[in-house]
Amino acid sequence: MLKYSKEIFDILSRGGFICSNSVRQGIKRMYEAIEDDYQTYREYYEGIGFTLESGNGYYYFTRTESRVEIDAKLDRFVRWIDRLDFLKTFNSVFGPGFTFRSSNILEQLASDIELKDKAQHLYTEKLKLEEIVDKLIDDLEKIGFIELENELDGTWKVTSAFHYIEELIDSLIVSEEVKDEVFE
Repeated sequence: MLKYSKEIFDILSRGGFICSNSVRQGIKRMYEAIEDDYQTYREYYEGIGFTLESGNGYYYFTRTESRVEIDAKLDRFVRWIDRLDFLKTFNSVFGPGFTFRSSNILEQLASDIELKDKAQHLYTEKLKLEEIVDKLIDDLEKIGFIELENELDGTWKVTSAFHYIEELIDSLIVSEEVKDEVFE
């Protein structure tokens, strides 16, 4: 039996990530276990319909999906493009290893009109700026892109899983023929 196979499945099957730079020691141990025997873990999970994939310092699951699931995933992806744009506007080096507090974002929102405008377009419901930041941090944590590094001062650390969304967006190539078209 593979070490941590149930714990790994519990995290990855819900769309999470196992990251090399996690602040949680248990996650780091799982990452190292997978890294030490990647092919065996990959074969094990393929047997139950999941494909273990590796990224730049993280692991995640993929699987074959129906058209409806793909459409829903694309909708979520579009929202993440806006969130990444917001985070890179907040700080251009926002990425794996970066640390921040919600107060840092709120302070910058108070003086940056462009950032404030981007924040107000992150969610469809009308929210106060503080609620937007809290919701964004909650979304980032749920997906595994950030972890609470210091509970006392509210410091968050961006995990290596953040590479996933950066690489996905970087891989988009818009051809010259369709760049001016409006998509429905």
